[in-house]
Amino acid sequence: MSRLFRKRHFKDFLALISGRCFLIFINFLALLIFFGLILKARPILGIVSLPELLFSSSWHPLKNEFGLFPFIVGTLQVTMLTMLIALPICMLAAIYLSEYSRKRFREAARFIIDILAGIPSVVYGLCGVLVVVPFVRFTGELFGVQTTGYSLLAGSIVLAVMVIPFVISISVEVLRMVPDPLRESALALGATRWEVVKYVVLKKARAGLIAAVVLGFARAFGETMAVLMVVGNVAQISFSVFEPAYPLPALIANNYGEVMSIPLYDAALMSAALVLMIVVTIFSLTAHYTLLKVGERSGR
Repeated sequence: MSRLFRKRHFKDFLALISGRCFLIFINFLALLIFFGLILKARPILGIVSLPELLFSSSWHPLKNEFGLFPFIVGTLQVTMLTMLIALPICMLAAIYLSEYSRKRFREAARFIIDILAGIPSVVYGLCGVLVVVPFVRFTGELFGVQTTGYSLLAGSIVLAVMVIPFVISISVEVLRMVPDPLRESALALGATRWEVVKYVVLKKARAGLIAAVVLGFARAFGETMAVLMVVGNVAQISFSVFEPAYPLPALIANNYGEVMSIPLYDAALMSAALVLMIVVTIFSLTAHYTLLKVGERSGR
């Protein structure tokens, strides 16, 4: 009996050590990527000051001018416009699925949402070229704006379609975490269904919904292929949604094949990747911290 116990104890110890080693490896991999990007970006940081690199609008690689400001602004513009389009749809859809729909319909809808979340980004980009770009061009003509359709608005619409399933899925889970006795108590006091949602469910799930939005921001901020195909890819600061833009991920994907022919080009693109990684990491850590707090509150 003691031999069997020692064998089980050894298996338990082996599983613990294996899990810990894999966790350390994953964290080490993230740190390795981060420090690798810093190492690759050092040559340009030794020549160009960090404020000049981040806030200069001059992008002329042949002249060794690598201002990232238009690309940073383009990334922020696409992300913000994406969330402005996606957030109302996501919140209303999540509220309906969580609070109003029947269980059978909710499960069917979530199955479709999971399928949409798994579609490759290049498919969304192709649909954007075939559908969204002509729609934006037609819309621009209605407003008297000459545009090719490859614009900030086109990139934001495609990205919103990609982000919506992701945010809805997390938001529904957060809303379903709200205990049913809270809903039942509010209904017993005479509140309507919408009043329960507005004053009880949304208030209780507020932190988790914010985390879902932040994770959606992180997904939108780092997306490459779909945006690359429809956003226009012009290194400028756009003052209209019908003008083209050039986000950081598209810059890296478009130009990395040319880094061997131009000095410091490699370091400039690696610095762009470093900025992208830092911002996405901040978004992700903020979302996970908020979700952790939600879990602690629901466990009390």
